[in-house]
Amino acid sequence: QVQLVESGGGLVQPGGSLRLSCAASGSIVSINGMDWYRQAPGKQRELVAGITSGGSTNYADSVKGRFTISRDNAKNTVFLQMNNLKSEDTAVYYCYAVIRRSPLGGNYPYWGQGTQVTVSS
Repeated sequence: QVQLVESGGGLVQPGGSLRLSCAASGSIVSINGMDWYRQAPGKQRELVAGITSGGSTNYADSVKGRFTISRDNAKNTVFLQMNNLKSEDTAVYYCYAVIRRSPLGGNYPYWGQGTQVTVSS
């Protein structure tokens, strides 16, 4: 069994910073892409940032220059550093990863439970 557990969410004032973490645990052979998504009330879930196993990154236009995604492959963990936060960044943030659980098995998608980020004065 594989679990993704996020942490680091909370309440922050506009212009502030937060750092989200997502740790994958369980029977893991390898992890391919690791992504952060978010879902605001009444809106669809959207991709915020992604990082490949080799370290290539991509970002939504709305967060470019403010958010940085990184990962620690040795610890099966992905991070999202969020700076200069705005009220429109308020959402539940979800970790997503594509994981191989056995040497001859396929790659499967997994989601974390989500962590709330609220940007408000």
